[in-house]
Amino acid sequence: MSNPDPNNRHRHPSWPPPTDSKPIPPSSWAKKTGFKPKFSGETNASNSGQINRIPPEPPQVDLEAGPVRPPSNGVVQSNNVNATVPVPVPVVKDQTVKKRRDSDGVPSTNGQANPAPGTGTEQATQVRRTLRNEEVVDGLVVDDEGFASRHAHMKYELRDFPGLVPIAVYGIQHYVSMLGSLILIPLVIVPAMGGSHEETSNVVSTVLFVSGLTTLLHISFGSRLPLIQGPSFVYLAPALAIINSPELQGLNGNDKFKHIMRELQGAIIIGSAFQALLGYTGLMSLLVRVINPVVVSPTIAAVGLSFFSYGFPLVGTCLEIGAVQILVYLRKISVLGHRIFLIYAIPLGLAITWAYAFLLTEAGFYTYKGCDVNIPASNMVSEHCRKHFSRMKHCRVDTSHALKSSPWFRFPYPLQWGVPVFHWKMALVMCVVSLISSVDSVGSYHASSLLVASRPPTPGVLSRGIGLEGLCSVLAGLWGTGTGSTTLTENVHTIAVTKMGSRLSVQLGACFLILLSLIGKIGGFIASIPEVMVAGLLCFMWAMLTAWGLSNLRYSEAGSSRNIIIVGLSLFFSLSVPAYFQQYGISPNSNVSVPSYFQPYIVASHGPFHSKYGGLNYVLNTLCSLHMVIAFLVAVILDNTVPGSRQERGVYVWSEAEVARREPAVAKDYELPWRAGRIFRWVKWVGL
Repeated sequence: MSNPDPNNRHRHPSWPPPTDSKPIPPSSWAKKTGFKPKFSGETNASNSGQINRIPPEPPQVDLEAGPVRPPSNGVVQSNNVNATVPVPVPVVKDQTVKKRRDSDGVPSTNGQANPAPGTGTEQATQVRRTLRNEEVVDGLVVDDEGFASRHAHMKYELRDFPGLVPIAVYGIQHYVSMLGSLILIPLVIVPAMGGSHEETSNVVSTVLFVSGLTTLLHISFGSRLPLIQGPSFVYLAPALAIINSPELQGLNGNDKFKHIMRELQGAIIIGSAFQALLGYTGLMSLLVRVINPVVVSPTIAAVGLSFFSYGFPLVGTCLEIGAVQILVYLRKISVLGHRIFLIYAIPLGLAITWAYAFLLTEAGFYTYKGCDVNIPASNMVSEHCRKHFSRMKHCRVDTSHALKSSPWFRFPYPLQWGVPVFHWKMALVMCVVSLISSVDSVGSYHASSLLVASRPPTPGVLSRGIGLEGLCSVLAGLWGTGTGSTTLTENVHTIAVTKMGSRLSVQLGACFLILLSLIGKIGGFIASIPEVMVAGLLCFMWAMLTAWGLSNLRYSEAGSSRNIIIVGLSLFFSLSVPAYFQQYGISPNSNVSVPSYFQPYIVASHGPFHSKYGGLNYVLNTLCSLHMVIAFLVAVILDNTVPGSRQERGVYVWSEAEVARREPAVAKDYELPWRAGRIFRWVKWVGL
């Protein structure tokens, strides 16, 4: 910043101060990495669409001397005693919240050096945190080192404790806002496995229990970030591929669900063990060098785009309800000035549509004389009833008996479906999927740390988090949730909207979720959601997942022709290559026993790979039919072979281990509780 007029230094300044057009020269970190921040008061666009900075003028402040401290008299003193710069000091309101403090008792300085000598205790306590050269860009505060370090309007950050009641309220709010991500996958895979409404209810309760348990473990001993663990959509497509495997299609009877679930459990346990090995051996810290926003963005976007054949075809079975379910999320509804739909979009939209469908059902819109929805269509004699059976099944809200049949209390326990069944070909597919899940988590770790933490985690902390995610997925396989447990991509959006980054709130919410999962009626209530409403909700969730994936491009130069080509090719081939595998060997008149929206997942029986090794054919045909796998392979190869600068690629910047150990704020953000870090002290590639 340029120096203000010395004659006006004691006047009450306007806040925030006007943005100066002179950009701040990069500090030592930027010099070493070659990173040139694009954030400035004035920018100009080049012919390629990239944003270029105005050439910097000679600096007037020695930034290498250390962070600048604003004492109460309005004169800034740095670690260089020869440099004094008068700047306006903001008025800091009394903080009623118990903010985090470093080990020396001075308010948090965002991980920077200690205050300059001679500032005094009174001056140090007057300033809440270090004020560096910062600007707000897209809701993030960008400092002079190029770190978009924290959200401009966060209420509570990682180690803040505003009180037990606010913590509890925000914790429950956090989980309610992510309700769709927690409950939708069981509502898709259990009916596909031939499960009943009661079995769907039991799986939903198990998912809630395991999600709460794994979230507590991950926040305590993993990345230490306030990230909810749960069933990710990354596991949905491979789970459906295993469910529709040729050897499992011939199963009938009451044991079909349990047998397929045991097959999924075995594959998930092996794949999760591979993920844990990837993290705790330190291989993830090496792999993360080739994982950048240009790789993460199309990979996650492909997860959402891959289910286009499932979404609207089911919505179309009862369009008057399914369309309302989708359109209600587009309304910006506010109550007393609060945009409640930004936080509670899923539960409120579900409640509104469910009430609307209930009114239509009670009004007799889906009641046909002499027809009973509980009688299978194949047993109906009347042609009139067979004609309207589909509308009665998908539009009525009283066809499910899950709520009535579910018990009031049920404790989910390991191996409740039986002993897992292990097949190497299915396990190998899940190993690759666990790698894609780790890529998703890398993006979530980085984005969430910029919102709530002092600095991004070190590669060791990242490896520790991925390793614990693998162990959590092993628990999910033992309990039988049908999918692995991983960091939900929606976490970052929820943190940014709720402005709550305290990990204590998410931990308390996880305890509440565990207690809620023990009430069997809760699972029965969720299992009774009409199928068409589930499909409409999934359309919204998958569309948002695609957008969240593409939003990772904001960490790179999104206007770069290089990045545009890489992302475009990755997304195109992620749709085109699986379409080739899915359509190979299927004639237009072929009789397929599965519904049309499940046909993309039966590729293992007719794919183009036909060698004498049946297991190898299964693995290659299945992996090449998964959109996210193709997107990841294309993106990671192109991003690491096509020339581009670090700034253009948006290379993820992780904190250095030595710097993290020296800075109290960073150490307190990521160190393990109860001195558990001593366990990893001899493992230098895991932890700080």
